[in-house]
Amino acid sequence: MRIIDGKPTTRLKQWITGLALAGTGMLWLVCFLAGPLAAIGALAFAQRGDYGELIWQFTTDNFWRMLGYTSFGWTPDHLWIIARSIILAGVTTVLCLLLGFPLAFWVAARSPSWRTLLLALVMLPTCVNLVIRTYAWQLILGANAPPSWIAAWCGFIDPGGSLYPSSGAVYLGMISAMLPFAALPLYTSVERLDWSLVEAARDLYAGRWATFRHGILPQVMPGLVAATILTAIPSLGMFVVSDLLGGAKYMLIGNLIQQQFGAASDWPFGAMLGLSLIIATLASLAVLIRWGQQEGAR
Repeated sequence: MRIIDGKPTTRLKQWITGLALAGTGMLWLVCFLAGPLAAIGALAFAQRGDYGELIWQFTTDNFWRMLGYTSFGWTPDHLWIIARSIILAGVTTVLCLLLGFPLAFWVAARSPSWRTLLLALVMLPTCVNLVIRTYAWQLILGANAPPSWIAAWCGFIDPGGSLYPSSGAVYLGMISAMLPFAALPLYTSVERLDWSLVEAARDLYAGRWATFRHGILPQVMPGLVAATILTAIPSLGMFVVSDLLGGAKYMLIGNLIQQQFGAASDWPFGAMLGLSLIIATLASLAVLIRWGQQEGAR
């Protein structure tokens, strides 16, 4: 028997009260998170029949196939797709952070009335569907648009050509899609900066890099970690932008998964690819959170 808030209670009653309060949320997580993840995990080790049907026999063939081992020998095609996806996500994240930092400082330096307007403009593109925005980039980068004329005049493309489909168009579309999700967390941290620490670093004759490293970076680390997570993880599984601006030739892991559940009708292999993407995402989250904690503690 325990006394909590002036009322006698037991451990059993505490458990019942806790389940009553958290039961709905736990049920939601089990049904819509743990359940689908378990289904994907089981499906990843199933087999595909000759006509696309599922055969519920345990096998690791899908895992080895993902690594490039097939009945015809080893091929690096799937590994190249995975590597290309990681490189695209990494470059997109780095460029979004490099663009988001000065944007966050510039917005934070404006008056309060201007900040609201500028933040609204930064987030306004996210109110439009990603597919529509990507189709807009097709028009902007098309053969009849000024960017293609300028690129042709500079000799980057043939006269009458267009800037898409190309890898450059894919990177441009990815950065434009992910930049708002990097800028907003960075702005939130920059707005709360304690400038007295920056002034103290300058008083101690710290250079620009030392001032940024010791006076600014530890303070904006939570926003930096959040911006990295919000940018890198969606970029890793993105396939709409690469499919439209890459001309269906810039294959990423997201495109490969979409094909397996679509035209290829190979659900077990698609589930294995999806499971691997989930594991990689969770591992990246753990590393980023750990890194943020270590940097913030310095």
